[in-house]
Amino acid sequence: QVQLADSGGGLVQPGGSLKLSCAFSGGTFDYYAIGWFRQAPGKEREGVSCISGRDSTTHYIDSVKGRFTTSRDNAKKQAYLQLTSLKPEDTAVYYCAASDYECYMIFDSGPSAYDYWGQGTQVTVSS
Repeated sequence: QVQLADSGGGLVQPGGSLKLSCAFSGGTFDYYAIGWFRQAPGKEREGVSCISGRDSTTHYIDSVKGRFTTSRDNAKKQAYLQLTSLKPEDTAVYYCAASDYECYMIFDSGPSAYDYWGQGTQVTVSS
């Protein structure tokens, strides 16, 4: 059974940085695309990025391009989301998720395209 565990959230000032991690177990890691989502209070869960399993092709929503970077280490079965130049509007619970479809097939499909989810990690951007 595939399991994901995300971590690395915290409280950071505007303009600051955080690095989120997603630990994968229970399957063949490079078979899965890893997406990062976030959900702010009162809002729907929003897809932020996706990184493909086989060639690490990345996709981002416009509001985080140039500020967030997703990566993966297939040998360690870990995925990462580096957050820089953080803004108060980035405040949310961040989740990693795994799908056995490639990113280009699912990036605009929303949470339903992903089969497995981490428990979430809180990111708060505030002065």
